[in-house]
Amino acid sequence: MTGAVARLGARSVDWVAGLGHMTRFAGSVVAAALRPPLRGRTLVREIYDVGVRSLALILGSGFVVGMVLGLQAYNTLARFGAEQSLGAVVGLSLIRELGPVLTGLLVTGRAGSATAAGIGAMVTTGQLDGLRMMSISPIHFVVYPKALALLIAMPLLSALFIVVGVFGGYVVVVELLGLDPGSYLSSLENAVDFRDDVLASVLKGVVFGLLAGLISTYRGYTSEPTAEGVSRSTTSTVVVASVCILISNYFITALWGV
Repeated sequence: MTGAVARLGARSVDWVAGLGHMTRFAGSVVAAALRPPLRGRTLVREIYDVGVRSLALILGSGFVVGMVLGLQAYNTLARFGAEQSLGAVVGLSLIRELGPVLTGLLVTGRAGSATAAGIGAMVTTGQLDGLRMMSISPIHFVVYPKALALLIAMPLLSALFIVVGVFGGYVVVVELLGLDPGSYLSSLENAVDFRDDVLASVLKGVVFGLLAGLISTYRGYTSEPTAEGVSRSTTSTVVVASVCILISNYFITALWGV
């Protein structure tokens, strides 16, 4: 019993210490972002790697999710004779929850893991130590552009996911199931509110991008200089960032209308 309590206490202390280290790391990234030079070319290249190379995954997933959501909503609403509300159901589901959350999880699995693995590989090969020897801050040169790229790309990819998802629902509901297109679009337009729905969705995209950027860069930056350490940091990036995205989604949803 004493050993179990001791192990629980040690893990709690390690967790709090890790949270403190990550907070200091986040402060260093913010300080680097406010310090010149801007590193615009590096930032554009990172945004391309994170955003453009994720387009196929986001667009394909968004279209399929929209199709499935439209089909499921039609089968449910048809029981109550409420097919005219299909546009509102599909649109609100994608804008409020499915769009930002699924985008966050997909981008974390693709770009976040790649970011952690890339920085971890630089740690293993001594490239970050080489930058320090040349009096170049690794956080400013490597970490800050990657974290900022995820922060910028996440809400944009979420918006594309939502648009394609709404179109996928339109294809199934209107083209395949025969619902009037005017009813689908008008119910969507009347149901969506800019402040309560669109702004909340943008806020979620920004928060998810911030979490994915900080967690992936921190895990890569602090990984052990071995192949096994890089593998662990990549896996922990996906797990921790995904859990943080789901938890933060709940709190944003709960507190947005308060």
